[in-house]
Amino acid sequence: MTVPRGWNAPDHGRDDGVSRRVDEVSPITVRRATAADAHGIAAVHVAAWREAYAGRMPAAFLASLDVERRAAGWRHIVEQGETDVFVAEGGGEIVGWATAGSGRDDDAPRDRELEGLYVLARVYGSGAGQRLLDCAIGSAPAYLWVMDGNGRAEAFYRRNGFTRDGATTTHPAGDATILAVRMIR
Repeated sequence: MTVPRGWNAPDHGRDDGVSRRVDEVSPITVRRATAADAHGIAAVHVAAWREAYAGRMPAAFLASLDVERRAAGWRHIVEQGETDVFVAEGGGEIVGWATAGSGRDDDAPRDRELEGLYVLARVYGSGAGQRLLDCAIGSAPAYLWVMDGNGRAEAFYRRNGFTRDGATTTHPAGDATILAVRMIR
């Protein structure tokens, strides 16, 4: 699937400073992940967390994220097949991923959970995130957890019909604790 046209960050390979459409370089496609994608998913996982959570999570925690360790975990997740995993590709590389499943919470408010969705900052606005969301959960009722204060992500989910339901949880992140809020539709 090709994403709708969108703007990318300035093309750093050029010196004219002009922003380029993502699809001028290469169309972004979304497909089911395979075990061979584990390293690419892990690389995006680490980079996207560092981009999205800088200043929101401890710098030491973000610096400690390890692509190789995460790649082994991703390989296991994909091979196990219990979670649906999708990747967005552009220019021959993975630039985003999404996972969804039947829900990890005992008191799940819906039968489907969007477990994660991340894209590299350089493809923000390209439609890659929307395509990943559409493939992972479509328009079905679902729920997700998002870091409290992550306005960009929460706005994206609100545009897709999600609202906060009042539930919260905490997650350790190095020496800090992160507050996450649940959204449902």
